[in-house]
Amino acid sequence: MRLNELRDNPGSSRDRKRVGRGIGSGKGKTAGRGVKGQKSRSGVAIKGFEGGQMPIHMRLPKRGFTNILRKTYVEVNIGEVQAAIDSGRLDAKSEVNGVALVKSGLLRRVSDGVRLLGDGEITTAVTFEVAGASASATKAVEALGGSVRLLKPRMKEVDSNAPLGKKALRKKAAAEKRV
Repeated sequence: MRLNELRDNPGSSRDRKRVGRGIGSGKGKTAGRGVKGQKSRSGVAIKGFEGGQMPIHMRLPKRGFTNILRKTYVEVNIGEVQAAIDSGRLDAKSEVNGVALVKSGLLRRVSDGVRLLGDGEITTAVTFEVAGASASATKAVEALGGSVRLLKPRMKEVDSNAPLGKKALRKKAAAEKRV
């Protein structure tokens, strides 16, 4: 086989449609665009335009909001953890935290923390360090002599040199006045 002999598979690509090349082609004159008007011209994109009338997506009321501070926790069941321990991917003697779960392949990433859920059965005493745990998961782990330690949620660090708003300045002044 040579480079000049390479071809596409038959039927993998179509010839482009040659428009505006005579009435006999079936795509002559208006080139398949219909008749006169804005959409027959080039450079037109009228998605959602309703002829000057207020478009429907702007007429309908808006509801709800997206909480930009929302935390996303990845979930892992105690049954999955037990399967990883049985297969040797996870060491039951060391503390099971987000990093260990990622290394074992149970999780892809630790977003804002790991939440332990109680689906499945656990037969080994394990020490967990997670952001959250369901009551059934905690009960099942502690019944075998293991423990579940909950991490405090990480708060945004506040820059002490950042400029304060009016309310914060008033609070600071009031606190200094009391001292």
